[in-house]
Amino acid sequence: MDKGLGEVDKKLSVLVIDDEETIRSSLKLNLQLAGYEVSVAEKAEPAFSMLSDQEVDIVLCDLRMPGIDGMSFIERCHATNPNTAIILMTGFGNHELALEAMRRGAYDYISKPFDPQELILTLKKVEEREQLRHENEELRSEVEERYHFGNIIAKSKVMKEVFDKVKRLAQFHTTVLVTGKSGTGKELLARAIHHNSPRRSKPFIAINCGAIPEALMESELFGHKKGAFTDASRDKKGLFEEADGGTLFLDEIGEMPPHLQVKLLRALQEQQIRRVGDEQTIHVDVRVIAATLRDLEQDVMDGRFREDLFYRLNVVSIHLPSLHERTEDIPVLVEHFIKKHNKRLGLSIKSISPETMRALMNYQWRGNIRELENCIERSLVMTDGDAIDTDSLPDSIQAALHRVQDADQSAGLELLSDDNLSIKQHSRTLEMKLIKKALARTKGNRTHAAKLLEISHRALLYKLKEYGLTELGK
Repeated sequence: MDKGLGEVDKKLSVLVIDDEETIRSSLKLNLQLAGYEVSVAEKAEPAFSMLSDQEVDIVLCDLRMPGIDGMSFIERCHATNPNTAIILMTGFGNHELALEAMRRGAYDYISKPFDPQELILTLKKVEEREQLRHENEELRSEVEERYHFGNIIAKSKVMKEVFDKVKRLAQFHTTVLVTGKSGTGKELLARAIHHNSPRRSKPFIAINCGAIPEALMESELFGHKKGAFTDASRDKKGLFEEADGGTLFLDEIGEMPPHLQVKLLRALQEQQIRRVGDEQTIHVDVRVIAATLRDLEQDVMDGRFREDLFYRLNVVSIHLPSLHERTEDIPVLVEHFIKKHNKRLGLSIKSISPETMRALMNYQWRGNIRELENCIERSLVMTDGDAIDTDSLPDSIQAALHRVQDADQSAGLELLSDDNLSIKQHSRTLEMKLIKKALARTKGNRTHAAKLLEISHRALLYKLKEYGLTELGK
């Protein structure tokens, strides 16, 4: 059923302030019939007490009141309750009065005598404004939650060093080169740099240089004039202009063709661009963040990438490590993805079995974080109980798990292949093998190796000394 004029989705609270009892009673009755919660006060002083004790969405305030008048009330209320909309009621309304009231913080004004339907329409406009403000606050909160460094999921030392570096450079207008394999989160990091910079209120524009045909790349980046080529039926802004004042993220920068590398270098050096088919230059204020999974230094040596552009982009470089280089981040990432996709898919999976977590920790993750997230999403769908188990993992990870189990079983059989049945001696041999394997996997990092072995760092140091392995690790 369609809503009537006076119907509201949520009961907003309205405070009516007027020294005439008949007006207070009439407004209260009409507003309650329209679906609002209404309270009344005869002057400003008790109204301030009510505002401090309860949440009020809208105030209808008379201009002429004993004691504090309407204009003074607006200023004081706006200072203490900035989210409360104030509508001034006056029998002496004029244009200058309206401007003065809104300058002091009022949302609108209405003149006495007024039609009740006119008043309801004014209140509906306030509702729409408040709804838009609330939606903007939610969107801003969502963006902050997604891109704020504190909420990027990582606990490893190497990633904390990355975040510390980014926090320092985010405030400065300088180009950044982000390197790392596919799926490590290069664009997410670029967005975090932008969001933590003074440019956060301006656009963040991203383009994958490897996904745009070479013939269209120049027009996409720099724009074109009408008639510049066959399909140029109108003037078109390029992404540099779209990102003016903000950040332009050039993903897969190593795929940019040589002739455009020259034009990009000029844009970075001079902060000016020229549309295709145009003779005029356009000034742009753009911070460029580039990313690549290629070895650009090798590309420079091979003549595939301009050396001067490489150094212009590589003012500050940030390398994102692969997931297998920071395995201690896997448990927190898994927990995050379970919560995320539980909410999205309407599921309620509570946990993951220890054996399954060990399988994820031992997997190589060539697709990095992207592959891990896809794995968790798939496992949630395939899980029957309230915990993810190994049966719900993709076939590739199950195969890797079986290889590890077979290797461990072979190692155990090897220990028992002689006639020595001493548990003490075999335990010592097994411990030494596991310690060496953990240190090899963590590239000698004793702290990380201790976590894989599920012992304390101090216990690992003791065992290294006991077994004569102190030269291993660092």
